[in-house]
This record gives sequence, structure tokens and C-alpha cells, in this order.
Amino acid sequence: MQWFAAYEVTDGGTRRTIPIAEFERTLGANDERAAKLHAAITAPRPPLILGERTLRFDQPQVAGILNVTPDSFSGEAPADPVAAGVAMAAAGAALIDVGGESTRPGAAIVWEGDEVARTEPVVRGLATAGTLVSIDTRKAAVMESALAAGAAIVNDVAALLWDDRALEVVAKAGCPVVLMHSPDPAKGPHDGGTYANVLTDVFDWLEARIAAAVAGGVDRARIIVDPGIGFGKSLQENLSLLNGLAMFHGLGCPVMLGASRKRMIGALSNEAPADQRLGGSLALALKGAEAGVQVLRVHDVVETVQALKVWRGLRDQALVGR
Repeated sequence: MQWFAAYEVTDGGTRRTIPIAEFERTLGANDERAAKLHAAITAPRPPLILGERTLRFDQPQVAGILNVTPDSFSGEAPADPVAAGVAMAAAGAALIDVGGESTRPGAAIVWEGDEVARTEPVVRGLATAGTLVSIDTRKAAVMESALAAGAAIVNDVAALLWDDRALEVVAKAGCPVVLMHSPDPAKGPHDGGTYANVLTDVFDWLEARIAAAVAGGVDRARIIVDPGIGFGKSLQENLSLLNGLAMFHGLGCPVMLGASRKRMIGALSNEAPADQRLGGSLALALKGAEAGVQVLRVHDVVETVQALKVWRGLRDQALVGR
């Protein structure tokens, strides 16, 4: 559903535009790094075959956020989280992302036993209902519990750096994993945050984490990357990442965007509270879709799915003409 006609190349502080038709002659044949990035950007992202479910990446997919924590920034956990997750799947979410520990700034660390107690029954209930589930955790014990209960994907805000066993657990399970950027994940998702150039710094960091995961036994074809909007970044840095999202296709992995109800929306709209950020969330979701993001992690599934259907209708019409 996406196409582009040229690259903007930044080299030594200078910028130039190279049309795709001239890429091989002017850059690709002489620059191994540029050729590698071009191949990564343009290669199709194969689907993930996960038991009886398939997660495709040839169009934007919605991952519904299901927090079962008492202190989530986005509001209280639903009274019946399994029913809530099934409802999100019925509304069009391809994946339900279950989390038992808040990662908002200042949130307390949850003991892994409590996190397992919160998430395992929900994961099991959703998996039994036939819903594709990911577990949003940075703790190996929680990953193991959720995978045993039927989760298919691990989504780690610490990119497998918080828990010394996390990489081993994911590699042994052979499951897909989402590697998210944060400045110093061993300390916490919001620590640090000094960048020379936030786009290239985050890109290079994720590239290194992909290499480390592959070296640890994870199949590269089962890695998804997330630039970590709101984690250790200022408003301006978040905006730079969002404007430069297409660059992350150069990593050669599907991209997840989690910008739903984030604080930056309030910062741009008179400090609107988290439950009044739907408009901003939809704007950022469509920004991600325009940039070719494959997975949009959102709270408001019904509204996002509808927005994407309209977006896709516009793209279909643009392809076939008037």
C-alpha cells in the first residue's frame, strides 16, 4: 500500500535527494551501507505464522492494549479483562497486548509473582478464546508464564536488557519479540535521554539490539522494533522520531508504534488528560500508517480500526485512479 520515489540522504551534515531510478548508479553500486539499507527497506516483511493464527505485515495491523494494572496512566483495568480483550479482537485488533506492570514515569516496580498472578489468567483466557496474545513484560519469569499460558509474542520495553534471562527465554521459546528503545533499560524505561541526533541514535541502538538478539539465538525474521515514543525523550525528540519513522524500515524488521494517549498529545493540546487524547492518538496512528508502520499499539481499537479503513480506502482509490 506504500510507495516512494526518492531517498533523502544525509552525509556529513549535508542533505541531498536521490531518485530511486538513479539510486543504483549514484549510490547503491558504490556504498555498501546504502545498498544494505535499500535492500532492507524494500524487502517484503513475511507474515508471522503463530499456530492457527497469522500476523500479516502487508498492511497496518492494530494491537489492542490490555493493561491489568491498578496504576496504568490510561485508566483502571477493566472489570473483566478477558471479555475486554475478546471485544477488542472482535472490533478488529489483530493482537491483544497484555501488561501487568505500569511503565508510566515514576511507577513502582512490580514483583514478578504479582505480575504473573495478574497476567497469566488473562493470557490463558484470551488464548483459549482463540485470540492472538502478546505479553508486555521485561521479566523472564512473566514471559515464561505467559508463553506457557498461550501467549505467542513477547513485547519487552527493555529490549531484553532488564532481566539477564530474558534473551534466553525468548530464544528457547522461538517466539517473536518486540525490541523497544529506551535510553538505559537496565535502570528503567525513562532514565537517561541525551541524544546527538535522536533519529540516528535510536536507529543505531535498535540495530545493535537486533544483532545481540540474533547472536543470542533469536530468529531475525521474528523480531519487531519499536522506537519507544515517550520513553526517555522530550517532546521535540518524540516529534523528530514520528516525522522520521520511515527511516526505521532500514532495520529490516516490522515496526511497532506505541503513541496512543501518550503525554506528548497533552503537551500539544492544552494538557488534555489521558482519557481525552483520542483525537491526538488517531492523528499519530495515521501518521504511522503513512510511514508504513506495520503494527499500531493502541488503547482505542474501534476508532483506530475505523480510521485505518478510511485511510486504506483512500490508498486503494489512489492506486486505481479516479
